[in-house]
Amino acid sequence: MRIAICDDEEIYRFNLRNELEKIIKSLDVVIDSFESGIELLKRFEKQEYDLIFLDIEMSQMDGITLSKRIREMSEKAEIVFLTSHIEFALEGYEVNALRYLTKPVKVEKLQEVISFLMKREQNKKSIWVRNKEYEEKVQISEIIYFEAQNQNVEIHTKDRIYVHRYNIGDYEREFQKDGFFRIHRGYLVALGCIESIGQGEVKMEGGMSLPISKSKEKQLKEALFSYVREAAI
Repeated sequence: MRIAICDDEEIYRFNLRNELEKIIKSLDVVIDSFESGIELLKRFEKQEYDLIFLDIEMSQMDGITLSKRIREMSEKAEIVFLTSHIEFALEGYEVNALRYLTKPVKVEKLQEVISFLMKREQNKKSIWVRNKEYEEKVQISEIIYFEAQNQNVEIHTKDRIYVHRYNIGDYEREFQKDGFFRIHRGYLVALGCIESIGQGEVKMEGGMSLPISKSKEKQLKEALFSYVREAAI
């Protein structure tokens, strides 16, 4: 993810960048700061940004004018306006702004923006499932659980079951940050598809009951609590 911060006040640029780096602890994220819209536009012409934080009240070029110039070049970039006066926010509807944050920006509001974008990207993730006859793309958001079957893995989705020659442990490592939890050596489940937790089992969306390893019960409840709390943001 490429993020740009554009604000003519250095203290706000510094603080926002500092908070973003605390929230997004990833090597795949690049954060650049600009003190004017002209500087940002020059860079944007060469390489686009995925997320742009724009101060509305800047001297050389205000954030609304800047956002319209950006929209002429890209419809994909997400724009978040920064303002001390929320009445300016109405103008931002013209450029399809993602959010408006009042200055100084509250950390929890910043977390909401990042969590929203990351969840949206998670829903776009997919895997390729191969068998003897074909390869098919399966959206991660459609998967209810993975089930180990000897040297294969059954992928249970909302509509059908796929069988893929793979290791469930590799799926666990690949998707543990995407809301999946290994409840048993044979089952990796989507936390968002759990309907209830009983004694030694979980009931999944679709009515299937799966066993929980006794050693995993506490961890599952903690993971589920964190997942629900983040989903509520």
